Parts: sequence; C-alpha cells; structure tokens
Amino acid sequence: MRQTILARRYAKALFSLGKQQDNYEAYNEALTAIADLMHVSPEVGDSLTNPLYPLEARKKIMAKIASLVKGDAILTAFLNLLVERQRADILPDIALEMQVMVDHEQNISHGTLISAIELDSALQEKIQATLEKITGTKVILESQVDPSIIGGIIAKVGDLVVDGSIRTQLNGLKDSIKGRE
Repeated sequence: MRQTILARRYAKALFSLGKQQDNYEAYNEALTAIADLMHVSPEVGDSLTNPLYPLEARKKIMAKIASLVKGDAILTAFLNLLVERQRADILPDIALEMQVMVDHEQNISHGTLISAIELDSALQEKIQATLEKITGTKVILESQVDPSIIGGIIAKVGDLVVDGSIRTQLNGLKDSIKGRE
C-alpha cells in the first residue's frame, strides 16, 4: 500500500510537470519503456537499486537509460532523484500510476470482455462502440475466453459490469425456483 501511495505521488509530480510542458505523453512512454526494461532484465533493476553499487555508478546507469528513452532534462532529473532517494525499485509502479493519469486526461477507459468463445473483430467493435456510448469515454477492451460462462458475454469497464452470460441467467433462474419452494 505504501509503495502505491509513493508511486502515485511521484507520478503526479511528473505528470503535472509534463502537463505544464505539454510533454506528459512522452514521459509516460519513457516510464513505460523503462518499466518494461526492468521487467525483462531484472539485472537492470538490481543495478539501479542495489546499495552495494556506488551512488555515482547507479546515477550513470540511470543517465544512460534516460538517454536511451530520449528523456529531456526534467525526466532525467526525475529519474536521478529516484536513484538518490533509493526509490528506483518503485519505477514500474510509477509507470502504472502515470498511465492511469494519462488515460484519465485523454478520457480513456480500460475494460475486459469475457465470452465463452472467441468473438470476431466486427462484434468486438460493436460491443466497444456500445460501451463507449454508455461510459462517454474511449474504451480499450481486452478480450478473454472463459467457457465456464456457457454463452453470452460479460463486459467490465471501470465500475460498470454488464453481465449477459448464460451462467448468470441460469443462477438467477435457480434462485427464483428456490424462492418459490
């Protein structure tokens, strides 16, 4: 919980600086790239967080990473601050929080679409358009297949859940029959 709060604070600071410079999307892309690098190569994260390495060596590594993602002076200073304060380990969390802020700024919602079988792209686009109309935001859907729902779909976007699965309908029918007994 504490890491999430810290990550949100750092992300908010960088987001507001980026918004002032109209550069928050570039910062978001850079943080995402660095977080992906740390995920794919754990030794990179270790070289940034391990206190056995001298601070100057860790700063040089972070400066090289900042140049690889084409970071400007603000982003480079931000990344160096994370190394100095021994917070480089929460960089992936900062990237996630930054993505949430950018999505909110751009009026984008993420959701999941669960179906019993694989849906064709035309049907997915219709469902996406309907969800966009309901939520008033641009919706990015992640599709999942779950045969246990028997048929129909379950769509989740934020707090909105549209459950049109056969399993839910059968459970409702079962409860209705039990109630009559």
